[in-house]
Amino acid sequence: MHFGSVSKSVNAAVLVAVGYVAAQMLADITSLKIIVFAGFSMDAGTLVYPFTFTLRDMVHKVAGIGVARLLIFAAAAVNLLMAGLFRLVAWLPADMQVGPQEEFSAVLSPVWRIVFASIVAEVVAELVDGETYQAWVKRVGSRFQWMRVLTSNSVSIPLDSAIFCFMAFGGVLSSAVVLSIFYSNVIVKGVVTLVSLPWIYVVKEKGG
Repeated sequence: MHFGSVSKSVNAAVLVAVGYVAAQMLADITSLKIIVFAGFSMDAGTLVYPFTFTLRDMVHKVAGIGVARLLIFAAAAVNLLMAGLFRLVAWLPADMQVGPQEEFSAVLSPVWRIVFASIVAEVVAELVDGETYQAWVKRVGSRFQWMRVLTSNSVSIPLDSAIFCFMAFGGVLSSAVVLSIFYSNVIVKGVVTLVSLPWIYVVKEKGG
């Protein structure tokens, strides 16, 4: 029973961590396009990225804050490597027997300002999310698990949105568009938080 319990815990941690990194990567790729969503200007990565906050909380719950911190930096490294690989592939000459293949560069060659803004925002906000989550657990314990997610996300979401929006688009887009992106980020991330709150009950507490 003991080994089975440990195995399930490890499996849960691995699956949630993979989901976290995948969501981070997809968000960074799709952030390269600005869309109109419900009347707001918004980077398309916001459709995916908000799930990472609850996924991080799930990793925190099942594996502890140390693993959650490591995952944050690992995801940042993976995203930086991904952006570098896309840039390298875009730079390498195309096989003209196939064609110029300019679509790859047009879509996936990263805008480095957006890449760095995204990674800085992710690392800072996710670390703050972790500390807020940890403080709640120490103060309240295992009760009201949905509230620990809501509390940590309510701190990290505005912080993440502010860092990303103003680093990535400040001085490039008009102030009205930047503010629209910021507000849409906060609103969509808040809605996703409410939708994903029950996920915290899917995994067991570390040591539980």
